[in-house]
Amino acid sequence: MAKEEKRALICGVSGQDGSWLARFLLEKGYTVFGASRDAGLSSFENLQRLGIRDRVQTLSMAVTDFRSIVQVLDRTMPTEIYNLSGQSSVGLSFEQPVETFDSIGVGVLNLLEAIRFMGIPVRFYNACSSECFGNTGDEGANEETPFRPRSPYAVAKAAAYWEVANYREGYGLYAVSGILFNHESPLRPGRFVTRKIVSTACRIAQGGGEKLHLGDLAIRRDWGWAPEYVQAMWLMLQHEVPEDFVVATGQCHSLEEFTAAAFGQLGLDWKAHVVQDRSLVRPTDLRQSQGNADKARRVLGWTAKQKMQDVVRLMIAAEQSGDPLTGVA
Repeated sequence: MAKEEKRALICGVSGQDGSWLARFLLEKGYTVFGASRDAGLSSFENLQRLGIRDRVQTLSMAVTDFRSIVQVLDRTMPTEIYNLSGQSSVGLSFEQPVETFDSIGVGVLNLLEAIRFMGIPVRFYNACSSECFGNTGDEGANEETPFRPRSPYAVAKAAAYWEVANYREGYGLYAVSGILFNHESPLRPGRFVTRKIVSTACRIAQGGGEKLHLGDLAIRRDWGWAPEYVQAMWLMLQHEVPEDFVVATGQCHSLEEFTAAAFGQLGLDWKAHVVQDRSLVRPTDLRQSQGNADKARRVLGWTAKQKMQDVVRLMIAAEQSGDPLTGVA
């Protein structure tokens, strides 16, 4: 392998972030390997939608299976590993708490231990989550803000964060966590509320008579644009010293504001089409989740360019065109 060759292994390549990251790294000249639980059965639809399916070498790997990880690392010998795998829905984590913790907490532990065991010189990125902070208030959470997780998903992500910190400090691994706040794109699955809002609003604008059912419209989130956030992941692994970073826009909006923006851009009054459904409210939910990404700006030179209104506009444009790359540089 040439000394300068960059080889990236993306765990969870079929998801939103994994697919955008694969596209970003290919443009940087990387050889990209994508791991999925069963690569033979996966359609890798997102990679196909981005037009890069034939450029990503896909492999089967289960992060809950240590032997499986060792085999893939030995086969690919990556210079960078991006772990974006695991159960990704906060709501579903209340129904599947054990699966959520296994796929996130145990999965990260297996990856770290495999790197330590094999002694390979690799830089490891772990996808942490703003959900670990719980309610942030108006100040915005930074890297020093204590964790107060309020869902099985957040508990698992918090455990994985501390696993990364321990392996970095205890064994000298180049291992970091990106604490990402909400970030959206047309590649979001339909079960995610932002995609649900945009898709439904577009169908209604085309003459559909359906109603949009939503839970608590008062919750407030820091919404960014996923293609920008994968750049922050990459920048973390290019930094000389392994450090954790918060990635966010620094702006916070309610779900009602997001909904009003989506319908408003289509010339519709959201109140005529939305039904509040208490069955969609989670057992425990965050009232406000806002990030402070000053460290990423100072150290990495990264700032979020697209804010909530931009995210809505780009998602609607992609929904209407059927092309997720609409509006993406």
